[in-house]
Amino acid sequence: MINSAKDKGIVPSDLDAIAFSQGPGMGPCLRTVATAARAISLSLDIPLIGVNHCIAHIEVGRWKTGAEDPVVLYVSGANSQVLAYRNGKYRVFGETLDIGIGNALDKFARGVGLQHPGGPKVEELSKKATSFIQLPYVVKGMDFSFSGLSTAAAAALKDHSLEDVCFSFQETAFAILVEVTERAVAHTGSEEVLLGGGVGANKRLREMLKTMCGDRGIRFYVPDHRFMGDNGSMIAYLGLLMFENNTITPVEESYIRPDYRPDDVIVTWR
Repeated sequence: MINSAKDKGIVPSDLDAIAFSQGPGMGPCLRTVATAARAISLSLDIPLIGVNHCIAHIEVGRWKTGAEDPVVLYVSGANSQVLAYRNGKYRVFGETLDIGIGNALDKFARGVGLQHPGGPKVEELSKKATSFIQLPYVVKGMDFSFSGLSTAAAAALKDHSLEDVCFSFQETAFAILVEVTERAVAHTGSEEVLLGGGVGANKRLREMLKTMCGDRGIRFYVPDHRFMGDNGSMIAYLGLLMFENNTITPVEESYIRPDYRPDDVIVTWR
């Protein structure tokens, strides 16, 4: 970070605040950045801002696409959620009951000997499929599940080709996500859908969401590939929004929150 700042001619006195991801995420990773952020904040006597990782994805997506009030499909390794802003918070309308779609794809890929990350490998193999296999399709209300799908897909390899199983896994999982997203659109009356998170790079998922939005006559937004996966820009941008609205994190409250939910955050900048 220091070298990057130096390369751009930024000196410590240029900094107005320091933002970091407070959660959700893996504890050791969160702890590392939180410790560094506190040190910078205290040594330079500048405000510290702990941001929610999921909301950072949403806000950088809104900024880069121009989406105003979308239903958001957030799909990453550990998280899969459908959200929308209502009454001062990003409300979760539906989410995974077990594992995120990214972890489900990686778990399946690892089990069949594909290299990490598994998602792109599954996507490529899917293009060579010749038939669809029926796999578990689990939607409970507005929530959904992927662990059984991953297990069933691995078992299906006994009787079907890897390409067909990859295709069927992907089609089933993405159909689940698109269904719940469409339900949230119908419930909220939103005329926009925004896709965010690393799994959002998958072209088939984008295609399915675009088709759904086209059928409903609403707008579909996807930020540039650079802003889909985890990136420093999204943390900095949300930190800026919070800083401009006087939402500062006292050092004594800057503890990491591995299970930090987006609907725990009071949105002060909208």
